[in-house]
Amino acid sequence: MTSLPERGAAPPSNPTPSSSCVGDAAVASSSSSTSSAPEEQRKDGGPKQCKASILSSVLTIFEPDQDQSGRSGGHASGSYAWSRVLRRFVGGGSMWRFLGCGKALTAADVQFLGKCYKLSSEESSSDSDSEGGHAAFLEDFSSRIWITYRKGFDAISDSKLTSDVNWGCMVRSSQMLVAQALIFHHLGRSWRKPAQNPSNPEYIRILHLFGDSEACAFSIHNLLQAGKSYGLAAGSWVGPYAMCRAWQTLIRTNREQPEVINRNESFPMALYVVSGDEDGERGGAPVVCIDVAAQLCYDFNKDQSAWSPILLLVPLVLGLDKINPRYIPLLKETFTFPQSLGILGGKPGASTYIAGVQDDRALYLDPHEVQLAVNIASDNLEADTSSYHCSTVRDMPLDLIDPSLAIGFYCRDKDDFDDFCSRASELAEQANGAPLFTVVQSVQPSKQMYNRDDGSGCSGYGVSGNIDAEDLDGSGETGEDEWQIL
Repeated sequence: MTSLPERGAAPPSNPTPSSSCVGDAAVASSSSSTSSAPEEQRKDGGPKQCKASILSSVLTIFEPDQDQSGRSGGHASGSYAWSRVLRRFVGGGSMWRFLGCGKALTAADVQFLGKCYKLSSEESSSDSDSEGGHAAFLEDFSSRIWITYRKGFDAISDSKLTSDVNWGCMVRSSQMLVAQALIFHHLGRSWRKPAQNPSNPEYIRILHLFGDSEACAFSIHNLLQAGKSYGLAAGSWVGPYAMCRAWQTLIRTNREQPEVINRNESFPMALYVVSGDEDGERGGAPVVCIDVAAQLCYDFNKDQSAWSPILLLVPLVLGLDKINPRYIPLLKETFTFPQSLGILGGKPGASTYIAGVQDDRALYLDPHEVQLAVNIASDNLEADTSSYHCSTVRDMPLDLIDPSLAIGFYCRDKDDFDDFCSRASELAEQANGAPLFTVVQSVQPSKQMYNRDDGSGCSGYGVSGNIDAEDLDGSGETGEDEWQIL
């Protein structure tokens, strides 16, 4: 867990003052995953921002004075030449790397959670699916929920651990993905964090759900408890597959608790963990089965209506030691889906939340920042939520991400789900026989992909018809690890 993904922060061409991590600023200090940075170093006004300011001041030394340029002749010309060299050095990115930052953003389009940002233009695009300018992208990026390592929370179970530093990055990455699903559900994709309090009540309630205590429904404490049977334990790193299964168990438990029914703590959508294929889950690409999704929604609504919002998690293994290059264009395309929730992925042993792509680089929110645990009450509209947002745009090459990952999608209603299925089918047709996942209407009668007995609106992996009852672990699932390398 000491190896971190490459980090890059794009310095804005016209930086504006900011007193928090939210805004148009794109330069912030990088932090270590093994130590806690002082608070002032974690904000955009930290030492590296100061270095950038100093560098900007240094540039003025080489600028010829306008009044003297006509009189000094060669001296002014020489100064101007030095200025051009230095500016070229800075513009090429070398100086930013020297300062500990990176120029993550270029002028190329950014695909970010279903939105396309035209960074080559600061003006709004005529394309209804696109938005223009760095500022619009950074406002969107910094409005996403950022969940990181924390220290100083109540001990996790019997472990006596009061911090998840160096081992909790996959849990934190998954919390970010699910938090975005809740934001999209309650507040919409166009929601942006306001600059001042009071905050939106739904926004505060969502942050409360991810607090670091057993009293918070989707805390690291409760996720580890729910994922015990899949290897989750305090102090141990886990993979995307086990993480998806832990969420499935936690959400099922959450919905079965009488005290949370019809309350804000109840998970407001069905959950579909996608796997298998028409012949069972032990081969081929995962399959989104429309009939299974419909049954999950039906059960979620307690038979009251035909459809509900649904969260799809698709765990994948796209190679052995490294990702197979044939899948990279397909992964990039998923970020164009309006239903996109991004990817749980990163470098081996260092999970991140990948929320966008630009060219062949992944743009991500990094959980490896160490922050003090905070307790945001569900009704405190004046709470300081700055530690849940960051404007640092970090990036890594897509061909260096771990081949074990999970993709997330949120579909608000039946029409949204149909649109997702249409896009996914088109993507599968473009895959030259190697799709990320496929879509079918139904499975063969001999196959059972979903055990509806739990009535929770949560699905597990497929169970083929010839598996004996004693092979099941009590949840309609086999106890074996059912990963499939594509």
